[in-house]
Amino acid sequence: MNIKSLLLGSAAALAVVSGAQAADAIVAAEPEPVEYVRVCDAYGTGYFYIPGTETCLKIEGYIRFQVDIGDQPLNLSADNDSDWDARTRGQVQFTAKSDTEYGPLTGVIVMQFNADNSSEQEAILDSAYLDIAGFRAGLFYSWWDDGLSGETDDIGSPVTLHNSIRYQYETDAFYAGISVDELEDGFYKADEEPNNVGVAVGLGGKAGAFSYQITAGYDVDNEEGAVRAMGTADIGPGTLGLAVVYATGPSSYYTAAEWAVAAEYAIKATDKLKITPGVQYYSNYGVVGDDFGDGDAWKAGLTVDYQIVDNFYAKASVQYLDPEDDDDSTSGYFRLQRSF
Repeated sequence: MNIKSLLLGSAAALAVVSGAQAADAIVAAEPEPVEYVRVCDAYGTGYFYIPGTETCLKIEGYIRFQVDIGDQPLNLSADNDSDWDARTRGQVQFTAKSDTEYGPLTGVIVMQFNADNSSEQEAILDSAYLDIAGFRAGLFYSWWDDGLSGETDDIGSPVTLHNSIRYQYETDAFYAGISVDELEDGFYKADEEPNNVGVAVGLGGKAGAFSYQITAGYDVDNEEGAVRAMGTADIGPGTLGLAVVYATGPSSYYTAAEWAVAAEYAIKATDKLKITPGVQYYSNYGVVGDDFGDGDAWKAGLTVDYQIVDNFYAKASVQYLDPEDDDDSTSGYFRLQRSF
């Protein structure tokens, strides 16, 4: 009887406990809300909202493989004097935009990674700037970085990436602006130091099949200036491009010659194939000491672009340079590039 009473008592106790637990409501933890990425179409294709913000972000870039040919192709190794060189580049750009009472606030960061081989590599900040209401400040390329569509023209600054402050007014068909540039890594004369500053102005626009651009710059420390005019027009099966540049003396804005004129004709052979022959003439070519040289030079070249598939193209270019006071040379490259 004692054992039977013990078993009955234990069962009753368990029933009481179970009833008490069943009476209590079971509360499950609420799942964390998931915020999916939303497309931002206010600034064009490719933008999306950063979760939890009203800032739109776009990520883009390219992967490039290139083989240079010539006497001393450009590469990361200063002591490479072979007649060909392969190199690879990866570049990624982040663009952030958000609305303000002054218009869109834009921030851009461009990172570039270059590899000549497994040990000769570099990672650089290619651009980083903020932009609002036409004002731009940071590290970015100047108007002197622009050129014709081919690879023959040599009408830009030796260094076009500067820490600058710029204001640019623009519409769909016109722009005009002024910038103050730090020219720390540009050209400087023997009695100057690399702590230079310059002022550049640019204006340009388009009207139907014609486009134009005028750029000027004054190098304060070197006390020299340069001015350049470019224009393109759709003629026949292609686009004709012309450019002329003049410099009072070597400066951070132009060092190739006292003056030069370039021309090209970009032929759109098919929807995927473009062929661009070009020529350039230099007067008082090169820099001797603190001034331009006395000889002239000619340059001629051909560039071929082929769109393999969407966002993937091939480019081949060959250039011949014949200076009056130096040996002639032939150089070029073959490139494959995938953009995203």
